[in-house]
Amino acid sequence: MIFPRFATTVLVVCALSACAEVPRIVTEYRIDVQQGNVLTQDMVSQLRPGLTKDQVRFILGTPVLVDMFHANRWDYFYWMKKGTSSKAETRRFVAFFDDDGKLVRVAGDVAAAEPTDGVVLPETRIREIDLGSLPTDGSAALPPPDEPGFFGKMLDSVGL
Repeated sequence: MIFPRFATTVLVVCALSACAEVPRIVTEYRIDVQQGNVLTQDMVSQLRPGLTKDQVRFILGTPVLVDMFHANRWDYFYWMKKGTSSKAETRRFVAFFDDDGKLVRVAGDVAAAEPTDGVVLPETRIREIDLGSLPTDGSAALPPPDEPGFFGKMLDSVGL
């Protein structure tokens, strides 16, 4: 009578210990988790002292933190965790304004570009737009597109 109980106990212990180590033949897909503002060096290089809060918001986006006790400071945070690793990438960036709402200085992980004297930068699709020079009534005209896109060319070839 003791042998069947002993054999059953040994069999259960062996079965449970086999479940402890499962080979990972098929792994599940884990998504990348991204939070906060994505700030690139190109975006930060467009910042110049004297920009208004609206211009900075246009360039960098809405800040993650605007503290009512520090109204002249905007905090931008970025947190990215890849699904393939357990390590998270974090960035912090702070924009400081004076009492008139003009950009004074910036601080953080992404540095502002140094002023360039006489150096011609390559033409990029990212442009700096002075929002203060645009009319407030919305009558500014957009520049015409350079050339028609794929569907525009197809419609032109058909004759529409």
